[in-house]
Amino acid sequence: MTERVAAAVEQNTGSLRLLVYLMFLLFAMTSDAVGSVISEVVTQFHLSLTAAGAFHYVPMIAIALGGLALGFVADRWGRKPAIVIGLTLYGMSSLLFAAGHAFGFFVALLAVSGLGISIFKVGGLALIGDIAPSSSLHTRLMNAAEGFFAVGSIIGPAVVATLVKAGLSWKWLYVVAAIMCALLIVMAHRTSFPPSRAQQPGALNVQSALEVLKKPYALAIATLILLYVSVEVAIYVWMPTYVQRYRGAHSWLPIYGLTIFFVLRAAGRFLGVWLLQHLQWQAVLALCGVAIAICFLGSLTGGVDMAAWLLPASGLAMSVIYPTLNSKGINYFPQSLQGAAAGVFLFFTAAAAALGPLAMAAVSDALGDIRFGFVLAAGFAVLLCAGLIFNWIAPAAPARLEQGQCRE
Repeated sequence: MTERVAAAVEQNTGSLRLLVYLMFLLFAMTSDAVGSVISEVVTQFHLSLTAAGAFHYVPMIAIALGGLALGFVADRWGRKPAIVIGLTLYGMSSLLFAAGHAFGFFVALLAVSGLGISIFKVGGLALIGDIAPSSSLHTRLMNAAEGFFAVGSIIGPAVVATLVKAGLSWKWLYVVAAIMCALLIVMAHRTSFPPSRAQQPGALNVQSALEVLKKPYALAIATLILLYVSVEVAIYVWMPTYVQRYRGAHSWLPIYGLTIFFVLRAAGRFLGVWLLQHLQWQAVLALCGVAIAICFLGSLTGGVDMAAWLLPASGLAMSVIYPTLNSKGINYFPQSLQGAAAGVFLFFTAAAAALGPLAMAAVSDALGDIRFGFVLAAGFAVLLCAGLIFNWIAPAAPARLEQGQCRE
């Protein structure tokens, strides 16, 4: 009887993991397909790149604000309600794309979907904390979840390309996302969630976020996340523009460079799960930081011909950094604050995703060449590398995170 109960618990835990993984994949399908969508929107509505960029900036700002102001939902109301509410907002706004025809209407829907994403993603991150009994397992699960995110990053642009080739509207990508949302909501309802010990009275929303940010360790992790995301987004937003002047022998390289980046990032995230089982996490991140800095600096000194190779290759080194930083930051806090902590780190993630490309565009416009935007991105990469090396040499992580012990 005991073995039967244990098997049932393990099966339910597996279902919860799959739910989180599929939520990450779903989010990536639309967020990382935005470059392909924007190119269609520019033609359809005769927009400037800055105006069409609202398809990227608006949902990222909404995710940032939602992460900061709504991170408490998973702690106060529970993981399942947070996931269901977030998926419902995201799914309904995505479904309404089928009925829309105006650019402003689509942007408004993206703002609502961004809030939904912030709620269900924080709920999913907090749920990982509930089902992972140790910090080391938590980090591996986070890397696996981000691996599914990376797979979604490949699927989304492929769906848009298939739709356009078939003469269909890009809007059907969001309808597909809405259908997936409905299936995940059903899956969440049919799965038992563990008690989170997080549904306690106390400070809410911004107050909870401020309590998280009072911790110097959390602020250091948030800063590293800010730098990392600024570097990563530079690739999938502006790399195609930077390398379009490539005139080398491999004419296919600029066309498929972004796909190569996403494939390497996906492969690297699953590889990261294995690396973190055998190596100290600070060492893995420091080495990845060095590799990223080399790729960005090499892309500047070697010109566009070198950038067309090095920038996509950086995806392999980027793969493990974000989920590991996120995991170690969330695990610093007791479960009663892990939802708020996840919201804070999501705020820094989305803020960097929105403001990083804007800063690169502003620098490039002011100096007349996209190369100067990548000079800025290379600066971010060097700062990220220095921070990760310092974290390796003089680790600030609490001993219980270092040793993979159970959290409070």
